[in-house]
Amino acid sequence: MRFIRSKGAVAAFGLALSLSTLAGCGDAGSDDEGRDVKADTDAAESLPDGSRMKEIADAGKIKVGVKFDQPGLGFKTATDDIPTGFDVEVAKILVSKLGLDPSDPSQVQWEETVSDNREPFLQNGKVDLVLASYSITDDRQKVVGQTGPYMITGQQLLVKSDADVESIDDLKGKEICSVTGSTSIDRINEQGAKGVGFDSYSECVQKVLDGTVEAMSTDGAILMGYAAENEGELKVVGDEFSEENIGVGYSKKEPEMCQWINDTLTEAFDDGSWAEAFEVTLGKSGSETPDPPELNDCPSS
Repeated sequence: MRFIRSKGAVAAFGLALSLSTLAGCGDAGSDDEGRDVKADTDAAESLPDGSRMKEIADAGKIKVGVKFDQPGLGFKTATDDIPTGFDVEVAKILVSKLGLDPSDPSQVQWEETVSDNREPFLQNGKVDLVLASYSITDDRQKVVGQTGPYMITGQQLLVKSDADVESIDDLKGKEICSVTGSTSIDRINEQGAKGVGFDSYSECVQKVLDGTVEAMSTDGAILMGYAAENEGELKVVGDEFSEENIGVGYSKKEPEMCQWINDTLTEAFDDGSWAEAFEVTLGKSGSETPDPPELNDCPSS
């Protein structure tokens, strides 16, 4: 099962998301804490001895890397206790299956993770898991573990509301920003534009607003959130020109985590908790909840 990838479906999703969020007057980064997910102590007791999952459960704490500046996916203000968004809701599901309470800061530490430090954070043990709009790629899988996807999306453009731009074809040779370390930069260059990297998505958005660059490009779901926050100033345009498989990152030193993640996601797909996670975040747009995507196989040991 995958998201429906027809242009009609993509356009319908984008239209529903933009209209609903814009009508909410920039509510994409609200302080709604999402689903109340309880620790599943029964699941934790069944974790295999000697596994990294069991070590985390016995220690009673985990560090999870998420974005703090992506409305709808991973967003946190200075006054929020817990980040919000679809990435965060999926992380809550995983964490709960370790017998941990996602709302308890003594058990779950949410680490701000930007695109350029996702692999280093996993490699040096700063975080145990990364759910930060993390596209699964061959290059990344050479240095860290990745599995999923739990979402499939595609790259579009964010431009000023008065810009005469309909697609990336209109911006060949022009500067388009994204975040340093993201696959979006590569996709921009492949389309004949000039990819420019910044440290954060919020910085990139500001560069579009002040005219430093012509546009910003990343996953459409991310861009819709920023368009909602900047109503009347920014808009999302163009068909998707990539397919991004968003998954979970873990340390390559702990390969056993792959099958546990896949099993937990499969259970969430089947019991409806994944759909609920979508509905309380990206689904607030009024868009129909999609079918869960098909999971990748874990590498053979």
